[in-house]
Amino acid sequence: MRPPRLPRPRSLAGQLFAVQIVLVAAVVAGCAAFAYLSDRAEAEKAARREVTAAATAVAASPAVRSAVRGPDPAGELQPYAERVRHDTGVDFVTIMSPRGVRWTHPDPARIGETFLGHTGPALEGQVFSETYTGTLGPSVRAVAPVREPDGRVTALVSAGITVDTISAQIRRQVMALLGVALAVLAVGGAGTYLLNARLRRHTHGMNAAELARMHDYHQAALHAVREGLLMLDGQRRVALVNDGGRELLGLHGTDVIGRPVAALGLPEPLTRALLAPERRVDEVHLTTERTLVVNTSPVSGGERRGTVVTLRDHTELTALSGELDSVRGFAEALRSQAHEAANRLHTVVSLIELGRTDEAVGFATAELELAQALTDEVVAAVAEPVLAALLLGKAAHAGERGVELLLTADTHLDDGLLPPALPTRDLVTVLGNLIDNAVDAAGPRPDGDRSAGAARVAVTVRPDGDDLLLRVGDSGPGLAPEDVDEVFRRGWSTKGAAGARESEEAGPPGGAPHGRGLGLALVRQAALRNGGTVAVGRSPLGGAEFTVRLPLRGDIS
Repeated sequence: MRPPRLPRPRSLAGQLFAVQIVLVAAVVAGCAAFAYLSDRAEAEKAARREVTAAATAVAASPAVRSAVRGPDPAGELQPYAERVRHDTGVDFVTIMSPRGVRWTHPDPARIGETFLGHTGPALEGQVFSETYTGTLGPSVRAVAPVREPDGRVTALVSAGITVDTISAQIRRQVMALLGVALAVLAVGGAGTYLLNARLRRHTHGMNAAELARMHDYHQAALHAVREGLLMLDGQRRVALVNDGGRELLGLHGTDVIGRPVAALGLPEPLTRALLAPERRVDEVHLTTERTLVVNTSPVSGGERRGTVVTLRDHTELTALSGELDSVRGFAEALRSQAHEAANRLHTVVSLIELGRTDEAVGFATAELELAQALTDEVVAAVAEPVLAALLLGKAAHAGERGVELLLTADTHLDDGLLPPALPTRDLVTVLGNLIDNAVDAAGPRPDGDRSAGAARVAVTVRPDGDDLLLRVGDSGPGLAPEDVDEVFRRGWSTKGAAGARESEEAGPPGGAPHGRGLGLALVRQAALRNGGTVAVGRSPLGGAEFTVRLPLRGDIS
């Protein structure tokens, strides 16, 4: 048997709608009650003013004073009092003797009876008002004295409005007020419904507990994802960035929410990519310490347009790709050496078959001495095995391309001198890319021009105080002065604008960071990551010379 299904809690929009309706109803009811009480008090005050004015006016009338002195006051005053009652809208106008005997009354049968109410203050010459229950029921009345020129009180005048009349007037006002209140309640309810319908669309009908749980999941996911996530609003300001994004962009300890992207201090190419209105897919960008693959996607829905940016760290992949390139270079060098060794062996065998044994021995000995001399020179100067292997492989590769790789006389590096904090991988990146660029620059020109002389590359590796000095110069054409500041920008290349542009805009599939114009950018990144510097100058060989200094002591992280 299936357990009974519990009712789903009301959505947040529904809860807010109910609360708002109750609040609107309470406000309208409170305003209506206040208005009713205020109107009732104001109606009583108005009635007092009206009856006081009527009684005072009648008491001051000369016709009333004359009739009071006549032989038949009731006969003369009753028509006059009725006219005044109809003209002023009061319920009764009673003119009486000082002893309270009525001379006028709305009900003629009451004429001659004693007035019901207080007359003491009026007999003393004062006009006063009160609420009293008389023959017509409870009423608000005023009593005024009729005085002769000598000050004697010869009669009293009372004008009044019954409480029922006041209540009927208040009821009419209350009905109008209730109509207005109901209209306000209807308009407020309709507006509240529309606002909550919009809120329901935005919250997808979820209640407060579900929204709180989603927020918790959202925060946990942002902190758990290692990839960088950056969200920009329509004004290209940072709306959200997770922990991974802060780490990859170097924004630790900085309050970046609400700041424009242009004010984050990021490299210019990366800033342009983040601000671009179009979509960017797997673009490779370099920061000071990292190689990032950037994807951007514009947000077209909602009230304001924005951009969602994802960042992947390819620094390690770049380093591994660099090592793979070095291994491929070594393999290519070994292939070249094997090919050359096979040619030399065929030469030796052919000389022996021709019976020219002495020439065969001399040829083999010379080739062996030449190869051994290069190996001995490199190993003797650079005892660090990884760098020695790199130099031997690059020398063989350069020789195959017709470029002579030379170690300067001051090159010397003992094994164990490099600190553990200085990764060998970064040294391979720096020295390998510099040598490759130098061999490209010093190699034969596309037009076959060799007028510049022998193609050479000079390499220096040695300690210099507290730094490790790596210097690579070539005999190529060098750098134009206007290119010195741009040489480390990703995508820069001396091999033609088209090739450089292709490297900068496309890149290999999968976000692989290698391509033309990336080597020198990686060199600077590796140097800065290890606290070093890179300088560009003129080589004694006639071409460009790059000098990298990396600290050998202290914190280089």
